[in-house]
Amino acid sequence: MDILIVEDEIEISQLIQLYLEKEGFACRTCRDGLTALQIVQEQQPDLIILDLMIPGMDGLEVCARIRQKSDIKDPYILMLTAKSEEIDRIIGLSTGADDYMVKPFSPRELVARVRALFRRTLRQGGQGRNYQTQHFWVDVDQRLAQRQISPEESHPLDLTTLEFDLLTTFISQPGRVWNRAQLIEKLWGGDFYGDERVVDTHVARLRKKIEPDPANPTFVKTVIGVGYKFEDMPLEGA
Repeated sequence: MDILIVEDEIEISQLIQLYLEKEGFACRTCRDGLTALQIVQEQQPDLIILDLMIPGMDGLEVCARIRQKSDIKDPYILMLTAKSEEIDRIIGLSTGADDYMVKPFSPRELVARVRALFRRTLRQGGQGRNYQTQHFWVDVDQRLAQRQISPEESHPLDLTTLEFDLLTTFISQPGRVWNRAQLIEKLWGGDFYGDERVVDTHVARLRKKIEPDPANPTFVKTVIGVGYKFEDMPLEGA
């Protein structure tokens, strides 16, 4: 697994690289946002550890631009920042980051979070399953999803890795009510360290891509006081 570390503080960058390489990960580093985008385009790392405050272009903008790219592999993004205010965490996750850590942090915890993100890929791999409802189709093995607009028309869905996993979880059991803890266990596993409200952020992002009106969702419904459920008729034999 290839990891790109985008961090302008050399000591922190070297510390992260040291711990990750001890665990067998291949790492490269850079110190600014523009260089990071170039490396992502050319090298397509599996995961990016991205500092929020970096020269040239901040981490939020780098994260947003990476998520907008359709011609590269979709990497996991773990965002680092010295800021601890809740609003910064929410903004970071809303741009497409998969996880978030506040400095100072434990290098061992960072390694654990990296492993947890990669473990999501291993859990999803090898299932060889397709899920289909009246309006959606998901191929788990090929990592493809589409929305059926009409019997004659369907559109591919441009989803991040986490959005795809979230839709797959919902579509695998239409009508089931999921609470945040269950979704976190399904997507991140038992070694999740973040705030449960990260689920709300990613549900909102998924709604923007699959709902006709995200403000009044048709498919991903909020169950007040509990969590979320996916409402769409499953197709027989799917």
